[in-house]
Amino acid sequence: MNLQSVIEAKSQAKALRASLAAQGTTITHARALELVAHQNGARDWNTLQAKLSRAEPQLFHLNDEVSGHYLGQAFTGRIVALSKVGANTQVSLQLNEPIDTVQFESFSNMRRHIRGMVGPNGRSPRKTSDGTPHLVIDIPRK
Repeated sequence: MNLQSVIEAKSQAKALRASLAAQGTTITHARALELVAHQNGARDWNTLQAKLSRAEPQLFHLNDEVSGHYLGQAFTGRIVALSKVGANTQVSLQLNEPIDTVQFESFSNMRRHIRGMVGPNGRSPRKTSDGTPHLVIDIPRK
């Protein structure tokens, strides 16, 4: 298998589909993924995707102690659930101390548990109105 990541495999499928279309042969994206899987010795796309997903380094692991910011508030906590969603990671965090997620003085919303999506850089794609990512998890230095 020459591919190193799911993203690389999907890019290869996209290029294959475009090349075939330029020659007058139209195939679906799903078919292109299956062809890429077969070219790389896998039975089907799901098998190739599973192999590549296991081979990709993971930023975070279950029960990791992490720190960062959520809606502008600093936190420390532990990862209690996570799952890969494409290049992103869905994380659930149990915070060591509750944080106030509201910036108004008239009321508060204290939270000990937060959930969010972060990209490979540890920053969420969703942003507040001032452009700050909702969730930023500091990437551990190895």
